[in-house]
Amino acid sequence: MVALEVRTPRSISLPTARRIALAAQGFLDPRPEPGKVTSRHLQRVINRVGVVQIDSVNVLSRSHYLPFFSRLGSYDRAKLDQFRDREPRRLIEYWAHEASLIPPSTWPLLEFRRERAKHEAWGGMRRIQEDYPDLVDAVLVEVSRRGPITARECDAAMTVDIPRREGAWGWNWSAVKSALEYLFWSGDITSAGRNAQFERTYVLPECLHLPREPVDSEVAHLELVRIAARAHGIGTARCLRDYFRLGAADTNRALASLVASGDLEIVTVPGWSDRVYLDTSARIPRKAHVEALLSPFDSLIWQRERTEALFGMRYRLEIYTPAHQRIHGYYVLPFLFGDTLVARVDLKADRATGRLLVKRCTWEPDAPPEAFSALQHHLQTVARWLGLHDVAHHQPGAH
Repeated sequence: MVALEVRTPRSISLPTARRIALAAQGFLDPRPEPGKVTSRHLQRVINRVGVVQIDSVNVLSRSHYLPFFSRLGSYDRAKLDQFRDREPRRLIEYWAHEASLIPPSTWPLLEFRRERAKHEAWGGMRRIQEDYPDLVDAVLVEVSRRGPITARECDAAMTVDIPRREGAWGWNWSAVKSALEYLFWSGDITSAGRNAQFERTYVLPECLHLPREPVDSEVAHLELVRIAARAHGIGTARCLRDYFRLGAADTNRALASLVASGDLEIVTVPGWSDRVYLDTSARIPRKAHVEALLSPFDSLIWQRERTEALFGMRYRLEIYTPAHQRIHGYYVLPFLFGDTLVARVDLKADRATGRLLVKRCTWEPDAPPEAFSALQHHLQTVARWLGLHDVAHHQPGAH
């Protein structure tokens, strides 16, 4: 009997893992000269990360603008809006990680999620379909007739088209909004973009010419995990699964297939107890130096356990924490210097006074001295990009 050779997984050092992750996320790509960011540069970031999370908080900037700034420097945000709002669209909105911008090519890979809307959508959305199916149908008709249309416009239009009667559905604006969200999740409607108030505008999917060819669920999960692996460079099953919020069993089957095909390699990283997967096409840099403030919703750090394992920073979002219980602040951006996270900066764009407010800055104990001046320079760049004329420190210095 011939004994089968059992290969010991190669070990990747933690600093190397950090550099792989930074390269995979596009932080080591050449930066364009200030003021010369083109559509090609924006597309390069999209190709790297695959998913850009959306959030409505605007205390500094809408969060989806920040990952592009972190990787490219100052750019015209209107160009990114055009990617989302104009044909030919390079970005569309759907539930990927959370509410996210994704390339249209990813849309068909998420068909399984749309098909499971009745079971997987949030409780309020499911209940609106269960309790008021006629209302959901009426909202769909309204979007088909009047789209692109916002939730408020849809509610106002339905008041005219279908006057509310005592003892009827009992619907109100939030019910219409829930119906729209359910139809959006299920793929019966989609978003044509956002207006100046950041309200989603709804249309039928065929208005955007989105591909609707069915994709086998197993194939879709394989491709989604492949996208996640390329965007990570290196990570655990939990990291890769979280990128598109996939189920464990589906992810594990995809991982096994990608290992068998040679697209992924099982490796070890000191200090990581879970199995680690390396994208075999990943760049493995010998050195890395990055200077960037990161949105709380940046895909480099949105999986908090991964952030702690890679960078040694236990980072948590404190927006929903009562003010007196916050440790680092309301809208805190980690500062990436070199190849690690060295500070947490609580920022606010005070548009009334034209100042970027540094409400608090908390430095990691091992932050190198040169990071202090680098952060000050970076804050000035952020202020100029946001159209602010000054940086004001509420609590200057290290904390």
